Amino acid sequence: MTVTVEIPDQLAEALAPSGGDLSRAVIEAMAPEGYRTDRLSEYEVQQLLGFESRLDVHGFLKEHGVYLNYGMEDLEHDIREVDRMKALLAARDHSQQHLE
Repeated sequence: MTVTVEIPDQLAEALAPSGGDLSRAVIEAMAPEGYRTDRLSEYEVQQLLGFESRLDVHGFLKEHGVYLNYGMEDLEHDIREVDRMKALLAARDHSQQHLE
């Protein structure tokens, strides 16, 4: 989608100094607010800004003073995943020891 916004020239220069890309500056200003207000997901911010990884999104949001939406459910899920991965690695190590 293309959106056209009229901005006075003197303000456009202030928003994108040194002849920078004003469209990019607007998107970079919009993305953190969209994430902060739950209108954009982490993945949508990644797509919007063309980042290759979630870590790029995390760094960008941190630079803009926006904290990740990470609650107790997320923490509990991550703990279960770590436990699952530890069990898989232990089983793999155990089976490799019996092969030697």
